[in-house]
Amino acid sequence: MASVRTAAWLAFLLPAALLGGALISQYGFGLYPCEMCMWQRWPHLVAILLAAAALAFRRISMAVPLVVAAAIAILLSGLIGGFHAGVEYDWWEGLTSCSTNLPAGGDLLDSIMNAPLVRCDVAPWTLFGISLAGFNFLLSVSGAALILLMIATRRKGSDHG
Repeated sequence: MASVRTAAWLAFLLPAALLGGALISQYGFGLYPCEMCMWQRWPHLVAILLAAAALAFRRISMAVPLVVAAAIAILLSGLIGGFHAGVEYDWWEGLTSCSTNLPAGGDLLDSIMNAPLVRCDVAPWTLFGISLAGFNFLLSVSGAALILLMIATRRKGSDHG
């Protein structure tokens, strides 16, 4: 059994780590995101904000719905990641085929011509045959399930407020 505070910290740290890893892979290693990669980032950002709000509340009754909402946002990112991984593994057709990241300012035509083309159906990096989208699926879905289990089985006496 765990406390709401522990669940809130997990709901904050998990998406922060996954989003941080995505940004490091993009800016540190040049693994530009496709459109579906970007879709996975938004729910993580929402989860971080919801979990931060839950951590700010001292009253557990106010924090619980925020932690649950953060877990649902994490789960949503994981499900998008699962769909994206399926597209990468050719299990089904994707909704989009490619995207680009255009820098702000400068000559638009030059930016378009020099922008990297990133396909959603090709995994730019894998580890043990699992793509980044696949890892997001595994970590987010299991993390969201754990957070929801922690909330469902929390120790009522340890949550003061």
